[in-house]
Amino acid sequence: MLLFDSCVFWDHCSHKLSLHLPFGSWILLLYCKRTVMLPVVVVHGGAGHIPKERSERSTSGVCAAARSAYAVLKGGGSSMDAVVEAVTLLENNPSFNAGCGSVLNVKGEVEMDALVMEGKTLSSGAVSAVRNIANPIQLARLVMEKTSHACLTAEGASQFARSMGVPEVPLESLITDYSRMRWKKNLAPDANPVECQMGKMGTVGAVAVDADGNVACATSTGGILNKMEGRVGDTPCIGSGGYADNMSGAVSTTGHGEAIMKVTLARHILFHMEQGESAEAASDLGLVHMKSRVRGLGGVVTVDPQGNWAARFSSQQMAWAAAQKDVLHYGLYTGEHFTQIIDAQ
Repeated sequence: MLLFDSCVFWDHCSHKLSLHLPFGSWILLLYCKRTVMLPVVVVHGGAGHIPKERSERSTSGVCAAARSAYAVLKGGGSSMDAVVEAVTLLENNPSFNAGCGSVLNVKGEVEMDALVMEGKTLSSGAVSAVRNIANPIQLARLVMEKTSHACLTAEGASQFARSMGVPEVPLESLITDYSRMRWKKNLAPDANPVECQMGKMGTVGAVAVDADGNVACATSTGGILNKMEGRVGDTPCIGSGGYADNMSGAVSTTGHGEAIMKVTLARHILFHMEQGESAEAASDLGLVHMKSRVRGLGGVVTVDPQGNWAARFSSQQMAWAAAQKDVLHYGLYTGEHFTQIIDAQ
């Protein structure tokens, strides 16, 4: 068949090639196979300033989390399975400001927030100001899967946890000597708030794309050091602490929660991706906007549905790791990018 004066158009949303023929002719739709890089998981351990003596543990922690989550994906697990696996490991690692490494509020107690979201149906679940729970990220997933709500807080979240058979843990088991030392130091009249936040200014999180092209995010935190009792930051807020949508991608954020909420950082980044920006460019645009508009610093991990990913930050450091195509990527400082082959088990 001969075609004359035809025009070809690419639809980025439907991933179809439309061949428009001369007037009166049929329109031929050709389905084109995309170049995909699935699956992938990207993990962060919090943005901020990490003391040298803690930096190695932070890097090794995010690498271990990325490896474990990648094994979940390789085994056929979903993107939600993978991000919850990664964040659970970080919550169980006292080097991070989440779970058993959470910072303390002004009363010297732990209050934690967490969020999960999946991109196929935009389902999400979150908890805020929870205590006595070892893994808030798993409780957030139960909120998503077992309730009609998006977020449960404080005692209501605890009651729900008990109804789901989630065991409570002693509050002391979530408090490290390091967190207690930082809390006491910040109570002093001459305390330097910036110095006292060193090593604990952040949140942990992960994003992933699975073999079916579904995206997901998970974010968990102990909040900011010596916060007021009941303070809730960006982490459990959809669009701020994280967002996932199969139409654009997934983001997990870290940094100063009040600044992140003012610009709804996660959703802001995905807006740029919907306009055609890459995961990396969109992440940078979002961070630049937050810095210029509200003087906020932070970091993000981002993926698009094709498996392209980014780990970007405006703070001094952010421990991050990504796993894709049996290669582990990781770094801590701006411009740092190491790689390592993931051995088959």
